[in-house]
Amino acid sequence: MNDVLLPWHKPYWQQLRQYVSQQRLPQALLITGKPGLGKKHLAQQFAASLLCTQPGENGLACGQCRDCRLVSAATHPDLIHLKRIEDKTSISVDQIRTLIAQTSLKPQFDGYRIILIDPADALNANAANAFLKYLEEPTERTLVVLLTAMPGKLPATITSRCQKLNLATPGRELACAWLKRQQPALDEQAAEKIVYLAKSAPLLALAFASNGVLAIHDDCFQAWLELANQKTHPVMVAEQWQKWADKPILSWFADWLVDLLKCRSKAPAQKLNNPHLYKSLSALSECPLNPRKVYILYDLVLENLRRQHTPINKQLMFEELLIHWARLNDN
Repeated sequence: MNDVLLPWHKPYWQQLRQYVSQQRLPQALLITGKPGLGKKHLAQQFAASLLCTQPGENGLACGQCRDCRLVSAATHPDLIHLKRIEDKTSISVDQIRTLIAQTSLKPQFDGYRIILIDPADALNANAANAFLKYLEEPTERTLVVLLTAMPGKLPATITSRCQKLNLATPGRELACAWLKRQQPALDEQAAEKIVYLAKSAPLLALAFASNGVLAIHDDCFQAWLELANQKTHPVMVAEQWQKWADKPILSWFADWLVDLLKCRSKAPAQKLNNPHLYKSLSALSECPLNPRKVYILYDLVLENLRRQHTPINKQLMFEELLIHWARLNDN
């Protein structure tokens, strides 16, 4: 897929090509968009095209020249990937200092040098300050591409020095059609459910389809319903969910609560985050509910979403949320 332009990337590719054709390549490019839209894929294609000596009419790299072969082998000296070191939560100032030393001279070949920073929001405070100084004194024929799903976490002093490219979420029909082409055995109904779960992010939908996430989601939702009907215990459900802690269960939980409130307000199925759950959620909304408690629980879920990548005890986190959910109708 690396040499194929994803269909929802076409307008952004044209914009990137204009930078080259007009000889207005920015010093730094910030590519943003939620996970699953292919930010890294687009950045890698652009980097390959800039390094390629024989790009095609569409601007994509030829894949055959010396530079393309080096890029494919991840050995091109003028393509630098900066990311978190394994087991680290951030990009350190030492990594930035190494980068500055590495790029103090001209590119080794005659073309550009590309630096990909992914995710850019992983720069810690000291690293961000050091990187800002680097941006203020750019090196020759060098393009820095920063990738992030959370641009708000970057200092304004960095974002203000970047050209910005924000990838929008494609329509559900496009995402569903693309997913079906990648997974021909997937039936239409399952494809639609997965696209809704992925919030129309095609690459995330493909990952969900490949990893059986739809079945996990449905199991989690069923346990959530049973807990609301006092048919199971919060600790038991938390133990089950803990096994799938790498899945976006908190996001699902938040969506279920929002959809529950929508059903209570008699919203139609197509207005829900998960239209295929309308029947179950609509029936649940007919039970006595305290909307204020639902909103309080929703805020608690969002708070945990913000800190889910910190070293918190996931088992205890799930237990707390599920106990609140089980007691939603207590006086």
